[in-house]
Amino acid sequence: MKPFPAIWLMAAILSSSHLLGQQSASRPPSPCTIRSVEFDGWHAEEVANDWVRLTFVPQLGGRLMQVAFNGHAYLFVNPAYKGKYISPAEAAGRWINYGGDKIWPLPEGNDDEQHWNGASTALDDGTYTFTILSKSPRCAVRLEGPPDPPTGLQYTREISIGSDSPGILFHAMTKNFTGHSITWSVQSVSQYDLSDPNDPKRYNHDFWAFAAINPNSAYLNGYHVRDGLATDPSFKPNGGLFRLNWKYLENEVWLDSNAGWVAVVDGATHYAMVEKTKYFDGANYPGKATVIFYKNGPSVRMNADGMPYLTSTSTAETPYYMEAELNSPMAILAPGQTYTMDSQWFPTRASQDSINTVTEAGLVARSLTAKRVAGKIDLSGSFGIFFPGELRVFLYDAQGMEKSETLLQAVRPQDAIEIHQTITAPTDIARVSVHLIDSTGLDRGALGEVFVTANDEQH
Repeated sequence: MKPFPAIWLMAAILSSSHLLGQQSASRPPSPCTIRSVEFDGWHAEEVANDWVRLTFVPQLGGRLMQVAFNGHAYLFVNPAYKGKYISPAEAAGRWINYGGDKIWPLPEGNDDEQHWNGASTALDDGTYTFTILSKSPRCAVRLEGPPDPPTGLQYTREISIGSDSPGILFHAMTKNFTGHSITWSVQSVSQYDLSDPNDPKRYNHDFWAFAAINPNSAYLNGYHVRDGLATDPSFKPNGGLFRLNWKYLENEVWLDSNAGWVAVVDGATHYAMVEKTKYFDGANYPGKATVIFYKNGPSVRMNADGMPYLTSTSTAETPYYMEAELNSPMAILAPGQTYTMDSQWFPTRASQDSINTVTEAGLVARSLTAKRVAGKIDLSGSFGIFFPGELRVFLYDAQGMEKSETLLQAVRPQDAIEIHQTITAPTDIARVSVHLIDSTGLDRGALGEVFVTANDEQH
């Protein structure tokens, strides 16, 4: 068993020291915990803190089967396979979709040995070894899979959380265990539950996914529909963002987004998740895609007589879920070489079903505005934040000199943040910026920065 990477552990520890929460004014957050549990009929391992609960089922290809934040469960768990395990030998070439979150190789297909056919294999369905790497100050675990002869790959993931934040760190490793070079991309695949929270027999009509459109995209309109209807009514690109309002139609859409994030927002419950990874400018991504959204659902097919028909709408056969996928660049691995992909998840809240952008501090649902009214400044905006702490507004004059700062409010990731506040400010203040300051005093960055306008000015 190779040791836990010291550099990654140190980075996680340093990050953890700044992820301080305010679960209540009366007590500090509890230490994170790791324990064995039963989950939907499977033997599972749970990693939890006051914020989030991660549930792993090592037997099912090392899957992270569920992520729950503030009691809200995000991921799809296939009811057809609850408590079951079908080995790759038993699957006999079929893909067994248990749900949850995992990593896969790209490109997919059956063209040659450098394509993955998507069947149940050791990568996706083998039994992974679960190891506890650390219990303090972060709870870190490793899931190490068996070698997979068809691809020449062996997968390992190290996942950790701290005690005082919902932030989740992922460190994925793909190793070439063969004696020859191979070329693959690694893909993070998260299946989100799209059933209606009030009626599981219906789908959630108010579920949204977002990614930034590359302004210099290689794709027409900034995205490429690889499968399904090009005119799918789910797609609502606008304002530099690809916006997907989930509909029950099968579709796969590719984006060459260079922003390094995707976000999903459940408008019915106002829970959101942001997934982040590093974008490498100029790198060779599979099919140029850095982000893929896959919508499960019925599709249009042709019968033997050439007549179109819709495939099954039975939820037993075609359940409600969507995949959000982050891709790494293609990596050429020499024998024994390992490629790593790091990513982060930030569960949070959103007061509405749309967002404008994602920053390092949080998601912006409604952009910051600052209007001067009778010698004061009215601030307005809507946000979901990634770290607990407080919001502060920094005030600048027309020459860009910082004149003062003002505390706005204490904030927590489990609360949707609405700003409707009037502050007293000198008349020479021309620009304001709202920053998230965590509980250690570390500035996590701006949620918005705008010029102050007169009350009757249009934005």
